[in-house]
Amino acid sequence: MPALAGLDEIELAAVCTSRLESADAASEAFGIPAFHDVRELAAQPDIDIVSVVVRVPRHRDVVVPALEAGKHVFSEWPLGANLAEAEEMAALARSKGVVTAVGLQGRNDPTLAYVKELHDEGWLGELLTVNVTMFGGGALGHNSSEAWMGDNANGANTMTIVAGHTLDQIAHCFGAFTAVSGKIAVQVPQWKLADAGETIDVDAPDNIAVNATLATGALVSYQAATVPNHATGWRLEAFGTEGTLKATTAALPQITPIVLKGARGDDPLVEMDVPDRLNVVPDGFPFGPARNVGGTYRRMAEAIRGRGSYLPDFDHAVKVHRLLDAIERSSAEGRTIQVGS
Repeated sequence: MPALAGLDEIELAAVCTSRLESADAASEAFGIPAFHDVRELAAQPDIDIVSVVVRVPRHRDVVVPALEAGKHVFSEWPLGANLAEAEEMAALARSKGVVTAVGLQGRNDPTLAYVKELHDEGWLGELLTVNVTMFGGGALGHNSSEAWMGDNANGANTMTIVAGHTLDQIAHCFGAFTAVSGKIAVQVPQWKLADAGETIDVDAPDNIAVNATLATGALVSYQAATVPNHATGWRLEAFGTEGTLKATTAALPQITPIVLKGARGDDPLVEMDVPDRLNVVPDGFPFGPARNVGGTYRRMAEAIRGRGSYLPDFDHAVKVHRLLDAIERSSAEGRTIQVGS
């Protein structure tokens, strides 16, 4: 809602919930029509885009009717609860010829865009190695509302959400992965639900370690984990023959502001200013978690109006799902997996 409110290109025309009661409440709160049947929403002629922001296991239930109605579709990441769902939705979108967008909004972050620009123009020299870690908290503390995320089949966990976002950011900044060797683990197999006073078994991965090769030949070392205490957030370090970059943030880089430092040669690392021209959102757009989401919607609106194509779309989402699938297979089979671009 804040992302759309900051844009002139898109008007919030309606909302759809799962129940009549919540639809009525939403209609009153936002002063717009509300529905509790997605097919009825998608049938409205004045709706151009359907935005899918429900829980991951329900993405397909909303995306498919919207596509069948010929609507452009934005879906939060992950696109599907698994690779097969993502492939199905991407194929349907291609057949309909609509614009699709997936919520890998880190690609709209100006600091990450600057890292990509510096790499592409050779500021680093020959890229040698990239090291990325993402340690989030909460491994031992959960509530009943989060219990569904402990089921790996639901497709919303440290592997799919955290690793999916941050591995895509690495590829965006430095080039495609060509080979991965991974290890995934469930190191906290039970969650204590503080509000329910019970313990549940979980099988969703909470620790992922990856060694990979990029198309440039550079090596990547990556680890994402949910830890009990003192989580350190996200850190990226890129080392080239001529330059070094270090980026950090307290949480996920597509949500919280990034501090970027860099140095050429053996000069000391200094904080780097990100050029204003890399901001995707309009001047005056409020700073915060909605900023990069707003950039996604703005670029999607431009694509719908015929001013260029949009990435990351559903086909790109399938590529990220396949990368995660390759890491899972590598972990299970104990071997390096070659991956496509």
